Amino acid sequence: MEQALLKPIKIGPYELPNRVFMAPMTRSRADNPENAATPLIAQYYAQRASAGLLITEGSQVSKQAVGYINTPGIYSQAQIEGWRQVTRAVHDREGHIFCQLWHCGRMSHPDFHDGRLPVAPSAINPKDKSFTREGFKDTVTPRALTVDEIHEITQDFRQAAENAIAAGFDGVEIHSANGYLFHQFFTGCSNTRTDEYGGSSEKKARFFFETLDAVGQAIGLEMVGIRLNPSAHGFFGISLDKKTIPTFEHIVERLNDYPALAYAHFTEPLAPVDHVPAAVKKIAKHFRPRYKGTLVINCGFKHDGGNRVLEEGYADAVAFGKPFISNPDLVERIRLGAPWARWDENTFYVPGVKGYTDYPRLEG
Repeated sequence: MEQALLKPIKIGPYELPNRVFMAPMTRSRADNPENAATPLIAQYYAQRASAGLLITEGSQVSKQAVGYINTPGIYSQAQIEGWRQVTRAVHDREGHIFCQLWHCGRMSHPDFHDGRLPVAPSAINPKDKSFTREGFKDTVTPRALTVDEIHEITQDFRQAAENAIAAGFDGVEIHSANGYLFHQFFTGCSNTRTDEYGGSSEKKARFFFETLDAVGQAIGLEMVGIRLNPSAHGFFGISLDKKTIPTFEHIVERLNDYPALAYAHFTEPLAPVDHVPAAVKKIAKHFRPRYKGTLVINCGFKHDGGNRVLEEGYADAVAFGKPFISNPDLVERIRLGAPWARWDENTFYVPGVKGYTDYPRLEG
C-alpha cells in the first residue's frame, strides 16, 4: 500500500508527485553585495528537487524588509537573475519551487537601514536579537508605520510576486508567520494601533488580506500560498493573549473566500505551550475543520507522524524543515524506510559548502 506522504497532489495548476514538501528555511548563503542567489544556492535546491514542492528561504521584498545578513531578496534585477539560476536547476530535475516573500518588520536592526529604525505596526521592541554583520545585536524599538507606508509595502509584495514569476518560480508563499511583519499585525503584543489596522480581528488582518488580494491579482491566486503560525509564543517577541487564536480563526475562516488559493501552510507550536492557556496545542487538528482548502502542516514531523496526519485527514501535505537540510534525498529515504541523517546546527547560517551541499545521499 502506497504511503500517504508519497501520493500525488494537485497544488494550484501543478500535479505534484508527492506530499513531502520542503519548508522554507533561512540559510544565509546570499553572501554577495546584491544579496542575490548564487550557483551554490541553485545546487542546494536542485539536490532537493524530488520534494513535491520546494519553498525557498524567506526572500525580502524590499531593502526595508531586510532583517538578517546574507539573506536573498527578490526586489532587484540582479536578484531576479540570481533566482533564475535556481529555478532553472530545479526545473531541470522536474521539481517545483515557490518563493517565500518576506518582510521582517521589527525583527531587524538599524545596521541594515543606514541607521534608520526598522518598521512595525507599533513602536514596541520585541526584545530579541538581530543577526548583523557584527554578530547578534539587541533589537531596538521600531518606528510605527503610517497608513500610506502600509499601502506601499503591499505594493512591494505585489512587485516581488511579479519578480518571482519573472525569475521562473512556480508560485510564491506570503510569509505571515514566525513573528515577522504580518504576524506582528495579528497580535496584541506588537499591534496597539487604533486606526483601521488595529483593534479588532478584522482590522488586525486587514493589511494581510489587502496584500493577498494584490498578489493574487498580480499573478493569480492559484500560484499563491500563505504561511501562519497561530501558537507562536515566546518567539521573536511574540506572545499570545485571549484574542490571538480568535484572530487566527477569523483569518483562516476568511481564507475560504479565496478558493483558488494554492494552499495554507501552518506551523505546529515551535516550543511547548502546555503552560500557555491561550495556545492551541494541535494546530492541524484545530484548524482543519475551519479551512476548506489545501492545508500544509509543518514542524516536528517524522516519517510515521507525517503519514499519520495525512491519513487522519488533518492535512493534505507535510512540510519538513531541518530533515531536508541533512537529507537531500528525504523523499527516497521515506520511500525506502531508510534512516534520516542528523543535521549540524553549527552550519545553518555560515557561508560555504559545509553543512549546505555536502550532505551525502543514500548509497546504492
